[in-house]
Amino acid sequence: MDPTTPNCSQFENVSSPCSSSHSLGTRLGLYVFFTCSITITIFGNLGIIISISHFVQLHSPTNYLILSLAVTDLCLGIFIMPYSMVRTVENCWYFGNIFCKIHYGFDLTLSVISIVHLCIIAIDRFYAVCEPLYYAIRITGPVIKRLVFLCWSIAMIFSLAVVVTNSHVSGIEGYDILVTCFHVCPITFNKLWSMVIFFFCFFIPATIMVGIYIKIFLVSLRHRKNIKNNTLAETSQSISKKREHKAAKKLAILMGVFLTCWLPLFITFLIDPFINYSTPKAIFEVFNWFSYINSTCNPILYGFLYPWFRRALKYIVCGRIFHTQSQKNLFPDE
Repeated sequence: MDPTTPNCSQFENVSSPCSSSHSLGTRLGLYVFFTCSITITIFGNLGIIISISHFVQLHSPTNYLILSLAVTDLCLGIFIMPYSMVRTVENCWYFGNIFCKIHYGFDLTLSVISIVHLCIIAIDRFYAVCEPLYYAIRITGPVIKRLVFLCWSIAMIFSLAVVVTNSHVSGIEGYDILVTCFHVCPITFNKLWSMVIFFFCFFIPATIMVGIYIKIFLVSLRHRKNIKNNTLAETSQSISKKREHKAAKKLAILMGVFLTCWLPLFITFLIDPFINYSTPKAIFEVFNWFSYINSTCNPILYGFLYPWFRRALKYIVCGRIFHTQSQKNLFPDE
């Protein structure tokens, strides 16, 4: 026997934490809710992937970012969320210790990739709105592809290295016993990695996003003032006001959903090691699913709010993408 493997025989008479405290009705309700979330995540992101991949008119640097984000969220919906659903509802990990580590590693990887993509999309929009003259020069297809490759590769190397080496749980007493003897796959970090994960995977990207969207909003206000000062028709001013109002609402929705979904989980990651891991497991699971639901919301925020996606979705549902030359017919006038 490996000397590092805990002896589980001494815990035979100890009650296992691996047991569901939910009633049958509650468990069924949770399964229905989580299944709906997973279904929306999979098919919503799949719709974006098919739309951007199929229609040549949607092949732009910004849409390449949205495509990569959709692939990330699709992988999360297929490979991560179903197993997390069982763990949450049944309060137990039935899939073995090795798969617990694999699941944990890819969960962290895909979550980091998703957050970084949102940050890169914010940077892309900054150049589009605030530096329109330089946008076509600096934000090109090859540049975006290199950014996407770096995003995926660095996040994967970082996350998998942390989990494979078990450095994120080094020094946490009883962790190996919970995983090996009680079949639990807990979400936890030690003090060092809780701070690293919080600052590098959330705080810095979130700060960049908030700063960029505030800048975009201020630039939009300045544009509106310039329009007012010019001798333009009143109708043009009215149209501009409506556009600025829509832009402000869209920015508020983007940041509001992002912070709502991710902030509670990362705050819990940060403080839990310093309060001796006393956060109730149910709180962790709720906040963890809040972060998953961000992948459910992404196709709505970055897809359904855009007219091109609604048009492309109509083509897909009606089967018109199988017609000859359909790749160029999304916008016939172009």
